[in-house]
Amino acid sequence: MLVIVAALGCLALAWWQWQRFESSSGTGQNLGYALQWPLFAAFAVFAYFRFVRLEQEAEEHGESGDAPGATPKPVAPREIPAGILPERPQAVRDEDPVLAEYNRYLAELHARDIDDQVREAGLGARETERKAG
Repeated sequence: MLVIVAALGCLALAWWQWQRFESSSGTGQNLGYALQWPLFAAFAVFAYFRFVRLEQEAEEHGESGDAPGATPKPVAPREIPAGILPERPQAVRDEDPVLAEYNRYLAELHARDIDDQVREAGLGARETERKAG
């Protein structure tokens, strides 16, 4: 029922866009939508029948497994087995003393900047203790 409503809705929107395209204010965009909506309707119908078929196959596969002597239908793997994909390369941690010193320098500059901003805002440790006590 939902698929029928969705398909009819898409076809109605296609008809509406076609009417807009034929009007005096119609543009190429209306024509594009008028051609796209029937495709959306067709996809809704296709998806419905695809899901119905998948459910039927799942039920058949489940029933055949219960019968003695029945040969199970081969099932395609749904995930990649381990060992097929190559190992991900690990990043080499290279400790460069110059880079480490530069990073320490930047951290120190940042700490000084934060201290200056705290003092400018009037939140310095000494002033706060005086105001609180």
